[in-house]
Amino acid sequence: MSQRQPLTILFADVSGSTKLFETLGDESARRIVSGVLQALAEITRHHGGKLIKTIGDEVMCTFPGALNGLLAATDMQKRVSSDPAFIRDNLAIRIGLHHGETLVEETDVYGDAVNTAARMASLAKREQIVTTASTVTGVTNTGPLRTRSLGTARVSGKLQPIEIVDVMWQDDISNVTTVQRVVKLVEAQQRKARLLLRYRGQAIELDELAPSYSIGREASNNLMVDAEWVSRTHATIEYKRGYWVLGDRSTNGTWVRLGEAEELRLHRDEIQLRSRSGTISLGQETGLNPDYVLQFQCIEA
Repeated sequence: MSQRQPLTILFADVSGSTKLFETLGDESARRIVSGVLQALAEITRHHGGKLIKTIGDEVMCTFPGALNGLLAATDMQKRVSSDPAFIRDNLAIRIGLHHGETLVEETDVYGDAVNTAARMASLAKREQIVTTASTVTGVTNTGPLRTRSLGTARVSGKLQPIEIVDVMWQDDISNVTTVQRVVKLVEAQQRKARLLLRYRGQAIELDELAPSYSIGREASNNLMVDAEWVSRTHATIEYKRGYWVLGDRSTNGTWVRLGEAEELRLHRDEIQLRSRSGTISLGQETGLNPDYVLQFQCIEA
């Protein structure tokens, strides 16, 4: 039986695991990453939370209240950043969370709060905690928690961008850049960063307030690339903090060429499209099947 209840949803993703798999091999790397995930599960239980599922190198957890989730997130970051074994392997985590109404069904949760938390996780960088301003505002006793505004972000299913914040978990924040208060929505709408994608006669234009744009073999993606070497949901493109960011979620990886630079392989990681133009090839090198290659152009107007 399903029921609705307010919960804090937290996603924590291991950063640095791709290189670990490449250098140590699958078995050794999986054992090390599992150690990180076990540590995150322990902290989740300590703060009254529940581990819902493990998705590759990511955990999804729920907490009864926003404060539980926020404190758990800070403890997760402190644990991973101070563990000698994790430091040795250059591992870190990025966390996104949100408190809101959820639909609870047996051992899983669904709904807008889950989608919003996942979006926060996608915005977070290595060693960062990103959450919605509403999650922090709803906490009456924040204690030692400190936050800074990160402006606004688009979330799928919401008409307007929402305000997001960075949770400052470090004991020493003297080296952290101060971010000014959120930009007014009217001002944000005046910015004109755009991305132009070309694929097999199609021309797609994204602006910086567009939601995450998905590419893959399934028809449910924003752009379908129907090829056997392409994953069902292969990659995403979104605008984050001044840059267009390509994220690979695939089995075979994504080949990217920025300008005239050498083509590189991206696998379960992200890259900023810093060049004004370039190419994206899903699942294989560009030269193997040129007809399936995407061209991109970054436009600032």
